Amino acid sequence: MNKRAIIARTTAGALGGLLLLGAAGAAIADELGNGDVDVNVNIEALPPVGALTMSVAQDSTTLAEVASADADVRQFDGTLPTVTVSDDREEVPAGAYWYVTGQTSDFVGPGTAKITAGHLGWTPKLLTDGNGEVAEGDPIGTVLDAPTAEVPWNTGIGSGEDLLAIAPDSSTAQGEWKANAGLSLKTPKDVTPGAYSATLTLTLWEDTL
Repeated sequence: MNKRAIIARTTAGALGGLLLLGAAGAAIADELGNGDVDVNVNIEALPPVGALTMSVAQDSTTLAEVASADADVRQFDGTLPTVTVSDDREEVPAGAYWYVTGQTSDFVGPGTAKITAGHLGWTPKLLTDGNGEVAEGDPIGTVLDAPTAEVPWNTGIGSGEDLLAIAPDSSTAQGEWKANAGLSLKTPKDVTPGAYSATLTLTLWEDTL
C-alpha cells in the first residue's frame, strides 16, 4: 500500500472515531448542575491630554532704594521674577478664560516693625508678543501715591488679588506666555531701618463665562 493510501485510511479512521465518540457523548450527557459568574470591569476615564500650568522663574526678589520724588517718602524698586503660563491642552472648555493674580502679605522687619502690604505697588508687563490673546493687568499704586489718570488705583497689592495678566478666551491663548511686573515699595521717611520680608502669592485661575 502506498503512502497516500495509508494517510487517507488513517484520517478516515480518526474522523470516524470522533463521530462515534460525539454520538456516544450526546446519548449519555445529563445536566447535573450549573452556575453563573458575574464578569466585572472598571473602566477609568482617560486622563486629559495637556494641561494649563504656571511657573515662576525664581522664588525671591530684592528691592533696592532709588531716588524718591517726594522728600517725605523713601522708595525701593525691583522686578517680579518672570511668570510663565503654558497651555498645551488638546481640548479647552467652551467659554473658558484664565488669569493670574498677585497679593502680598505685610512686610515684617526687626522686632515689631512692620510695613503694611498697601505700601507695595506694581506695574505688570507682558513679555510675550501677541495679538491681544493675553493682556497685562493695570498698574497699582501704593497708599502713599496720589491717584492719577495712568494709575488710578492706590491701594497697593495687598488689599485684594490684583491682575497680572489675563487671557479673555483660553482657546485662543494656547502656547506659552510670559509676564513680570515692576515692584515699588514706598515708606515714610522715618521707617524703622532693618531687613524686611513679605510673601507675594501668585495664583493662576481659570473660569468660564
